[in-house]
Amino acid sequence: MNIDPRDELPVDQLDNLSRAFSDQLLACLRECARGRNGLFAEPVDTGDPSETWPEAARLRELAVALQQILAQQDRRNALCDEFLDLCTIHGESHPGERRLARAFLERIERGEVGTPTEEKPPW
Repeated sequence: MNIDPRDELPVDQLDNLSRAFSDQLLACLRECARGRNGLFAEPVDTGDPSETWPEAARLRELAVALQQILAQQDRRNALCDEFLDLCTIHGESHPGERRLARAFLERIERGEVGTPTEEKPPW
C-alpha cells in the first residue's frame, strides 16, 4: 500500500503552518480587541472597501484548512478549534466581536485555550 505524499505534510511543515496560524490569529485578535469588526464573521458588505478585512477572511480559511489537515493525521490545534467555534457564535445574545477577542486573548495569555470552558460563556 503506497501513501500519496500529498496526503500527509511532514511534521515540521505542520508545525510551521500552526505557528503561522497562531501568529496571524494573535495579530487579528489584538486588532479586533481594539474595535475592528469582521474577525469572527464576514462583515456586512456596505460597499466601503475600508470596512473589509481580507486578513481575517484568510485567517478563517487557513483555520478551516489547518483543522482538516490535522484531522487527517488525528491531530488537533486548540487555538484553531476554539477560533472556529467562536466564528459560529451568532444571534441576539452575541457578545460582540470586540468582547470575544478580548476574552479569547485573555484565555490564551492565561494558558486556558484547549481546556474545557466553564458552563457560562467566557464573556
